Amino acid sequence: MSKLSAILMVLILSGCATAYQPTGFSGGFSEIQLADNVWQVSFEGNGYTKDKRARDLALLRSADLTLQQGYTHFFIADSANSHELSTFTMPATSYTTGSIYGSGRYAYGNATTTTYGGGTSLIKKPETTNVVHMFRGKPDVPFMVYEAGFICTSFGQKYDVTCGVTK
Repeated sequence: MSKLSAILMVLILSGCATAYQPTGFSGGFSEIQLADNVWQVSFEGNGYTKDKRARDLALLRSADLTLQQGYTHFFIADSANSHELSTFTMPATSYTTGSIYGSGRYAYGNATTTTYGGGTSLIKKPETTNVVHMFRGKPDVPFMVYEAGFICTSFGQKYDVTCGVTK
């Protein structure tokens, strides 16, 4: 298989927005525990992932993790959205065809060159990171408090995800 065929195969196979999955080749979620009930939850998308999807899946992972840790509610103490920017340039290939005609001491000719490929694309990969505080029962705090089960149900339906089950 040629290098170009291999590159095209990878692009075709990864031509979908990032799924709800642990971080892998095409992105996904990750988390790290900062305290007993505090976690940093991140979701990194690939070049086909919209910003809103990355934010939604970071919120869904926050709810899923809250339930996995035995809590029922959470609030987001801090949130950051960013992008990783990169470019991809397709290789260019040129073909030249020509002809020549002779008459006596003179020769006449023409040539045509055609170039394929060579375009450069900007790839924007969104990332959302939340610092999540988890609670058993709804806390009396002056913040937007999410019910983890409700988020899992509503966002799970939207993205065809069941909390507690990763692919």
